[in-house]
Amino acid sequence: MKNLWDPKEAAQFEENTLQMRVYSSRLLGQNSDLVLHGGGNTSVKVREINFFGEEEDILYVKGSGINLATIEENDFVPLQLKTLRKLVELENISDTEMLRQQQMAVTDPNAPSPSVEALLHTIIPFTWIDHTHADAVVTLTNTPEGEKLIREVFGERLLIIPYVMPGFQLARKVFEITEVMDWDQFEGMVLLNHGIFTFGENARESYGRMIDIVSLAENYLAKNTMLPETLIKTKIHDTVAVKKENGRITPDSNLGNDNLLELARIRHKVSEIRGSAMLALLNQNPEARKFSNMPNIKEIATRGPITSDHLIRTKPVPAILDPENMEQSIDDFASGYEAYFKRHTNGKQICLDCAPRWAVWPGHGTVSFGTNFTESGIVADIAEHTVNAIQKAESLMAKNFSGGWKPVSEKHLFEAEYWEQQQAKLKPRDAVQVDKTTIPEFQGKIAIISGAAGGIGLACARELLEQGAVVVGLDLNPDISEIFCDSGMLGLQCDVTDQNAVKEAVAATVRHFGGLDILVLNAGTFPAGQTIDEMDEQTWAKSLTINLTAPQQLLQVCVPFLKEGLDPAVVFMASRNVPAPGAGAAAYSVPKAGQTQLARIAALELGKFGIRVNILHPDCVYDTGLWTPEALQRSAKRYNLTVEQYKSRNILKTDVKTKEVARMVCAMAGSVFAKTTGAQIPIDGGNERVI
Repeated sequence: MKNLWDPKEAAQFEENTLQMRVYSSRLLGQNSDLVLHGGGNTSVKVREINFFGEEEDILYVKGSGINLATIEENDFVPLQLKTLRKLVELENISDTEMLRQQQMAVTDPNAPSPSVEALLHTIIPFTWIDHTHADAVVTLTNTPEGEKLIREVFGERLLIIPYVMPGFQLARKVFEITEVMDWDQFEGMVLLNHGIFTFGENARESYGRMIDIVSLAENYLAKNTMLPETLIKTKIHDTVAVKKENGRITPDSNLGNDNLLELARIRHKVSEIRGSAMLALLNQNPEARKFSNMPNIKEIATRGPITSDHLIRTKPVPAILDPENMEQSIDDFASGYEAYFKRHTNGKQICLDCAPRWAVWPGHGTVSFGTNFTESGIVADIAEHTVNAIQKAESLMAKNFSGGWKPVSEKHLFEAEYWEQQQAKLKPRDAVQVDKTTIPEFQGKIAIISGAAGGIGLACARELLEQGAVVVGLDLNPDISEIFCDSGMLGLQCDVTDQNAVKEAVAATVRHFGGLDILVLNAGTFPAGQTIDEMDEQTWAKSLTINLTAPQQLLQVCVPFLKEGLDPAVVFMASRNVPAPGAGAAAYSVPKAGQTQLARIAALELGKFGIRVNILHPDCVYDTGLWTPEALQRSAKRYNLTVEQYKSRNILKTDVKTKEVARMVCAMAGSVFAKTTGAQIPIDGGNERVI
């Protein structure tokens, strides 16, 4: 493991202890082999002058759930050390009371809640302390002879603590073991099946010890396992599961259409059990595939996680999908989880939902589930590290030591998963669990929008994203991937008149997010006005292809996936020209009318599958690239009106904004129109001819 300490960069923080604490904490946080998504913690002890002018010893410790990679000064919690030291001396208190007393020791009312391991930082008599869940170290401890293996690798350099669930009991255990011990004889402390602490009198020493110790563990595993020294590290949720060749999207997966449908069905079933829509992120990197193909995968993968700290994200074990009966295997997981709860509950806990958070798909890799892109990405990261750790432990063939994956017992896992204070880690920053009244309408939903690089399409994408959906935008514009650059967005350059390109784009959507729930057919063209007798064949044919054939083809490709969607909905972007056509616009109005008829028939055909199909007829939408100042001037002149008069020629004397059209699309795709299909809704400020 590379030591990232930069003396020149660190020098600028020498005069500010908390800034130095931020600097070295971020060095740890940026390495996912050390900590993942809010895991681990760091601290520093200082002497400060309080409000009354008195000196007091203060422990600054990372706030609970804060991500070390992005930690700021105000993410550290100042606590009075004298209070914490008194707490440690108590023989027994509940974790709830411990946290209550810790909170009373906080000297800044605006600080976050302190880490549950603040008392451990109190006990260790060093100024600078770092704690991580380093994969390599914990992998060594998660073996049948973990403690002996740690001694083999590190000799007497590390204090070894048997597994105790984080909280007061762990702090008390460490206190009892070390009360009369000389800490100077150790460079760190290993908590079996949990993680590692290092410490020092300055930030560089503590950080350096962490890197040295983890490097030793990594080197030992590399020399004594059959796996390659460097496992592939692919950030799945940051990597689009497609590649581009000559501007075209091509599959980068061994999933054919049948398996893509299976992925959509897996997502649907898991969402059904969870009680809310979930994304399904597929990881098919070589390590995930190798893991999924292990002959004893069901037995190995269901022993437990790397560390109990991951439980609130992943549950104790993944689902193992049966290729012969996918849905039944997910039901079996739910039944198994319920049985696990009944085996260990004391009757006071309430069973959490029984849906898996990740699954092993034999022959394909792993699938990670989450109610939003952040949550599913976190699960995907943890699953990937778990896969690597299990494979290393299973392939360990060291002299005098047998390998094998052996994390903590099921009883310990239950205690950690159902520890009420651990759930608090889900609330800060991530908003993974929120009050149901604040859950976005489309959280966990997957949408495709054609013609999404600008105008109404882009407005729809942003509105759906704001309301919780992940959004895939299709457009001929090569800048679409840059336009759709926010988290939860995927922009694909796609000619919607090319059926193969459309199939590839829809497949990419399902590979990337797990399915499809919402389809907005927005791509279109508005040809220059021509009367029927003047119209050229090319104008007519092009408009028919883009405005009628293209939406039919895209809908056709999407229907199999919409059938597996969650409250699936289709919105056609037609036109005011359908109910109220104008002279000289046959090339536009006719295919739009055909599109409307297509939508009506689709509503009739797809209703039995629960797919709603509705039509929107916009007009007077002038904040798009179509309506340039010159185009507005020409149109106004045709009616002998000024531009302002032309823009307000409807009954309500107002123009319509793209955002307002987007809001209507969201209404039609959401619960407002849950009982409506086949409807045609004008959004035009009121048109006499339409009315």
